[in-house]
Amino acid sequence: MEVKIGVIHVNRELTIDTELDAKAIEKQVQEALTAGGVLSLTDAKGRRVVVPAEKLAYVDVTAGTAGPVGFRS
Repeated sequence: MEVKIGVIHVNRELTIDTELDAKAIEKQVQEALTAGGVLSLTDAKGRRVVVPAEKLAYVDVTAGTAGPVGFRS
């Protein structure tokens, strides 16, 4: 899944490609917001993104789609 995270007062969004499904991501976001802690997601390459819950503007979850590779005729 591709996850785009908007952070308050930051011009660029964070984009992460994770192997979690949409329900698991939504559960982690809800837990972070409820507890007032941090949202921590790990991407497919093992890198971790940690964002304080109070700084979350939005979280956009979409199915990752691979674009075409090479030339078309």
